[in-house]
Parts: sequence; C-alpha cells; structure tokens
Amino acid sequence: MAAAAAALAAADPSSAMPQAAGAGGPTARRDFYWLRSFLAGGIAGCCAKTTVAPLDRVKVLLQAHNHHYRHLGVFSALRAVPQKEGYLGLYKGNGAMMIRIFPYGAIQFMAFEHYKTLITTKLGVSGHVHRLMAGSMAGMTAVICTYPLDMVRVRLAFQVKGEHTYTGIIHAFKTIYAKEGGFLGFYRGLMPTILGMAPYAGVSFFTFGTLKSVGLSHAPTLLGRPSSDNPNVLVLKTHINLLCGGVAGAIILKLCLHECTMRDTMKYVYGHHGIRKGLYRGLSLNYIRCIPSQAVAFTTYELMKQFFHLN
Repeated sequence: MAAAAAALAAADPSSAMPQAAGAGGPTARRDFYWLRSFLAGGIAGCCAKTTVAPLDRVKVLLQAHNHHYRHLGVFSALRAVPQKEGYLGLYKGNGAMMIRIFPYGAIQFMAFEHYKTLITTKLGVSGHVHRLMAGSMAGMTAVICTYPLDMVRVRLAFQVKGEHTYTGIIHAFKTIYAKEGGFLGFYRGLMPTILGMAPYAGVSFFTFGTLKSVGLSHAPTLLGRPSSDNPNVLVLKTHINLLCGGVAGAIILKLCLHECTMRDTMKYVYGHHGIRKGLYRGLSLNYIRCIPSQAVAFTTYELMKQFFHLN
C-alpha cells in the first residue's frame, strides 16, 4: 500500500503535500513556488537545446537551402560548417536560442503543471487524458509568448560568415521591427507553428507522463527511488528518465515529420525542390536530434524539480 501511494504521488505530485524537510517545513517549500518552477523548466529547456545545437544549425541551413551547404547531406554539412566557420559555427544562433528557450521551457513546463491541475479540478478530467490536454495548451502558450525570439534565432542561424544581414540579436530585432511591419512582423508564420506545436507538446507530455506513471505503479522498486526533496514521493531513476524521454521523442516524430504545414508554403517548396529535397529535407536530422533533446529535457526537469524542492 505504501509503495502504491508513493507511486500515485509521483504520477501526480500536486496531489501530495510535501513533508517538512529541515528547518523550513511545508510552508517554506511553497515560498516562491512559481519562480522555482519557472527556473526548473528554463534550465531543462536550455540543457536540451544545447545538447542538439549543432544539429539545429545544420537543420536550418539545409531546410532553408543556404547556397553554401544546399548540396550537402546531414553529416557532410556537420563536417563542412566547422571547416568554413570554425567549430563555434555549429553553435551560431545558439545565444539567441538560449534567450528564447529559457522562457520557452520555463513557460511550457510551468504552464503544463498549472493546466494539468486546472483541468483536473475545474473540468473533472483525470486519468491520462488530462496530460494530453494540458501538454497541448502548454505548448501553445509557450509558442505565443516566445515566437519573436524564435524568429530572430532562425534568422541568425541562417547567416553565413561574411554575409551577415544582422550583426546580433538586438540589431535583428530592430531591423525586423523597422522593415517588416513593426510588432506584427515578429509573428509572421505564427499560426502554422501553433497548429504544429499543439499535438507535438501534447503527445510529448502525455507519453512521458504516462510511462512514468505506469512504470512507478507497476515496478516502483525496479524503476523508481525516493525523491531527494521528499522521500514520500517516488521518482524515476535517471537512466529510466532518459529512456522514457527518448521514447516520447521517438513517438512525436510521427506527428511532426516536417514543419511546412500551410498549403502555399508546401506548394512552393514542392514546386522548387520536390519531395525528398524539399518537404522532407532535414527529416533525418529530426530523427537524430528529437530523441536526445526530449530525453535530456524531461530528465533535467525531473532533476531540477528535486533540486528546487517542487515535489
């Protein structure tokens, strides 16, 4: 019974009241909860994206058909970029990515926990479905809040040494604002991104949360251990976290084979580059980068939840 109760608490931490830990006790653990939750999600997002930053740079170059690299494949591009731009060239645009991904990851994970509780308490939806709904809503919320940062990141990543349109993040923001319609210029292409993110985020959170819940319910001793910040809550062992996150990444690839979803864009890409070199260009990179990215994101978030005493 004790193991089952601990597994239930791990599956839905909001249902378990943290016990006193040291001098602070439960009240202290609730102080600045939203800030600690924000930091946990932001750090998780940054760790995940930094892990696959070179693959993201190559993906942008290939999908946008940059004339320096459009004749290359994934692995040849990974070799060519350091030769032309140095090894730091693989991380071009990553500074903008971190500025964008920290609030993105923070908002997404924090919003997921909030929406999950809201859906359960207000709508009465529980089981595994509430994770799917909460994940979709969290993904859309994060996209809307951070879309301008993502646009700037892509613009910077597409640039090649010696052919810079933008000198940096601030200059890119100023240029887009001045030349592309002011504030609305930062939200061009928002709708297809939201439509793509809803199932992506929903299935990601649903898969990881369900695997975690089922695993801890059926094999708590084999797969889990007591949380470092609350021994009454079971958490997955680190290597099991990585495995579950990787499975979540593999499954969502079936929903997001490519990012061209609007009719006009698909017609243009198909007409100019065909199917293999157009609509599905960079697809192999999605398979390479998505699995480790999701594995690192969920694993880091679970560790940060313990570090910031969120269980």
